[in-house]
Amino acid sequence: MKIAVLGVGAIGGVLVGALSKTKSEIICVSRRKTARLLSSGLVINTPEGEIEFVDSGRYEVIDSEKKPIYDNYIKSCDFSIVAGKTYSTYELASIANDMTKDEGYVISIQNGLGNIEIISKLMGQDRTIGGSITHSSWRSDDGEVNWSGRGSLILGMTSENHDEKIVSLIRALNVAGLNAQWSDEINKILWKKLFINVAINPICAITGLKNGALLENTDLLNQAIMAMDEAVTVSQSSGLEFSREDLQRDLIEIIELTSENRVSMLQDIMAGRKTEIDSLCGEVISRGERLGIPTPRNELLFSLIKGIESSQFLD
Repeated sequence: MKIAVLGVGAIGGVLVGALSKTKSEIICVSRRKTARLLSSGLVINTPEGEIEFVDSGRYEVIDSEKKPIYDNYIKSCDFSIVAGKTYSTYELASIANDMTKDEGYVISIQNGLGNIEIISKLMGQDRTIGGSITHSSWRSDDGEVNWSGRGSLILGMTSENHDEKIVSLIRALNVAGLNAQWSDEINKILWKKLFINVAINPICAITGLKNGALLENTDLLNQAIMAMDEAVTVSQSSGLEFSREDLQRDLIEIIELTSENRVSMLQDIMAGRKTEIDSLCGEVISRGERLGIPTPRNELLFSLIKGIESSQFLD
């Protein structure tokens, strides 16, 4: 089985490191500095405190900015996993389309909503898999991947067309220690992850606080819950059902479990990078507008993050 990982940042690095322990062939698609660092190997600091080194001979590296892709990579992969930032989905989906066999599948494990729709336009619903990953990680400037917490990887399709090849993938992901599962309700799972991200990420990115601080400040926690509630209302108007009480309980539990974490959006702000706010609050706003549902809290958070992004380039 040949698997491409497109976007080898923190989570993509976890995937490459974990898959290196299986029999799968691996292709890393990254760009510029990350591609150069991967060419020298990959260091993984595991949740158990171990340091693992993946020799560069265990995988192949493609720098996505050095186009075109060599012919020997075209239509060569059984699966292509898109793990990059959501603002790169169009570009990565196009590369995945080129690299994936006609009978293969493209998987998005990205944050937010809209990614599956973008990939489906190129690949078709029957070849597009959605995913939600709860393993936590961050990447240092020198390219080391710090796998800070183990979680799960849930995959699913919006169509009913999945075959034995997908069963083999799930098996390989579990051999890799990624706790992979298949779900027939992937839309609900993706929305549920969005609820948590909308509640925590923008507020922590704006304030510069670690996750746990939300439980120490009632005003901030209330704002987080209101942002999540707006997203829930939009999802329910789209035909999905959720218990608000259960979601609030889940939110509190996740904040407690990740109390010392800095969310990826805060890390992006601190590094002067673009954030994924468009696929989070932006998707809630746009879907709410189409349904005639106001989302003022998400609009405010969206505007503030966009303002911070703009300030990175102003002096």
